[in-house]
Amino acid sequence: MNREKERQFRSLQSDLNTRAEKDNDEMYIEGYFAVFNNPTELWRGAFEEVDPSAFDKTLGNDIRALINHDTGLVLGRNKSKTLELKVDSHGLWGRITINPNDSDAVNLYERVKRGDVDQCSFGFNILNEETDFREDGTVKWILKEIDLHEVSVVTFPAYSDTGVQARQAQYNDHYERKREQKKNQLKERLKRC
Repeated sequence: MNREKERQFRSLQSDLNTRAEKDNDEMYIEGYFAVFNNPTELWRGAFEEVDPSAFDKTLGNDIRALINHDTGLVLGRNKSKTLELKVDSHGLWGRITINPNDSDAVNLYERVKRGDVDQCSFGFNILNEETDFREDGTVKWILKEIDLHEVSVVTFPAYSDTGVQARQAQYNDHYERKREQKKNQLKERLKRC
């Protein structure tokens, strides 16, 4: 399985905020799209976290801000300077400048402002990661370097089926290898008896 070729999505509850500047009539949605060193449980016993270096080489990409990962609902783009992204000690922070002539964007702005929508996500490919299969049977992946494609303001944050299934398959492969190893060790002990 080549996880680098599979597009991944990760989501989190965020403190998305809206801000309007009266002097220039600009409206913004801003907040953290990713948080560093904060393990997320993908499923029981499987964790993932984002390393502070994960975004170091990717913020120069042509990145879009979307609504619910829908490429037809573009809120902003870093190339056009309607999406600002930066990394600080907490995570990947972003600010989207809302187009007042885009009803989808204005409606989303109002939903965030009311607190009806307050979650976000990011879409990426994995370039480098560390995997730690622990003695207690749990596993933890640390995303060290990613290729960021988009950030999204989302109604329901959820891990993409593809991403979770890929992780689950990797975990299951490891579990089966460990089980086979224990089975072989037991057979060897029985032969000696």
